[in-house]
Amino acid sequence: MAKTTPLEFIRQVQAETKKVVWPTRRETIMTGVMVVIMTTLLGLFFFIVDTGFEAIVKLLLSLAK
Repeated sequence: MAKTTPLEFIRQVQAETKKVVWPTRRETIMTGVMVVIMTTLLGLFFFIVDTGFEAIVKLLLSLAK
């Protein structure tokens, strides 16, 4: 494998950085909103599932008395 000098490495990094396509402000905001919505929905889903399991465990424990 060919070794590159630090200067050549920096040039390669700069060349690759120029190829990056950054998201627009609108895309960033929409992605952030979607993350908040999905996090909220998943939080609600797991809360409901946890509450259901809690009720089942309480029922089973009350039957065991």
